[in-house]
Amino acid sequence: MPISEFKARCLSVLERVRRTGRPLRVTRYGRPVADVVPVGPAVVEGRTLGSLKDDTTILGDLIAPVVDSDAWAALKPR
Repeated sequence: MPISEFKARCLSVLERVRRTGRPLRVTRYGRPVADVVPVGPAVVEGRTLGSLKDDTTILGDLIAPVVDSDAWAALKPR
């Protein structure tokens, strides 16, 4: 389908692709510029927040620094 025709009838063309499931190629000066394809099946995503709660173990203090502050070069006087 030429791009000028696609531009003029965009919504109806998209509806036709959705309804029929057949893809459509849009061309400009006879050269392909885009393929309009129907959407695939919806992917149902699992719950992300808290999804690893049974797979993790907290060992130690989560808030304390990993190294002692004496080891930080930025804190040493010059």
